Amino acid sequence: MNFYSRYRFIFLPVLLLLAIWFVYWIEIRYHLNFNNFGILPRNFDGLIGILTSGFIHSGINHLYSNSFPIVILSAALAFFYKQKHLAVLLLGYLCCGILTWLIGRESYHIGASGLIYFLASFLFFNGIKSKSYRLIALALTVVFVYGSLVWGTFPKYKTGISWEGHLSGFIIGFIISYFIKPEVVKVELQKPKQVEETAFEIEFMQQFDEHGNFNPIDSTENNHTSTTLFDASTDIEWHFDDSTTNSPSNNLN
Repeated sequence: MNFYSRYRFIFLPVLLLLAIWFVYWIEIRYHLNFNNFGILPRNFDGLIGILTSGFIHSGINHLYSNSFPIVILSAALAFFYKQKHLAVLLLGYLCCGILTWLIGRESYHIGASGLIYFLASFLFFNGIKSKSYRLIALALTVVFVYGSLVWGTFPKYKTGISWEGHLSGFIIGFIISYFIKPEVVKVELQKPKQVEETAFEIEFMQQFDEHGNFNPIDSTENNHTSTTLFDASTDIEWHFDDSTTNSPSNNLN
């Protein structure tokens, strides 16, 4: 679990991508059609689609259009919400399916588009309400890259799409964002080990005043201070021999 927690922003999007592609491969490989496992609104048999519809796609183009957003948005969710990303993803997926089942047209609703709209909506609104500049930057990035998704929530924007699923994802993302406390990604920096200052470093730093200006200490003052300290602790007697001071043998040519 610790290994997953460390690389969650890689594992989660890869697992989601493999899941939707694997289901489509099963359909192609064995000539199956899983559309009847989609959400069929207000029909008891269509309740199974709340769990399965997000993994089913109508064709390769549908699958391609959902692959890249699901990877980017799920990776962002996993990275910025370390503790809550799995709970947010599961809750949003289920609630989005339930709302689609309640408000959708009487047709099978399939695809991961609802989850994509949920992730974009949640990351935007939760980031805006946070006081973390990282999450606010993430929210603005989502708007910049996926802001055009909002048009998919309007009826008759494009034929053949589940605008109800898109709208459900957008609404659920907005609602859940106000019940989830934003997380702040903390970057832990190791402080360098404190090294004892050498005598040279201490003497060097004494050459600067409190304002950082170079103000070298007078060496004669230091010598005087050293002599004073030395004399205060030790008494030294000096003896001179007058007879040898003026001796010719001590004169050097």
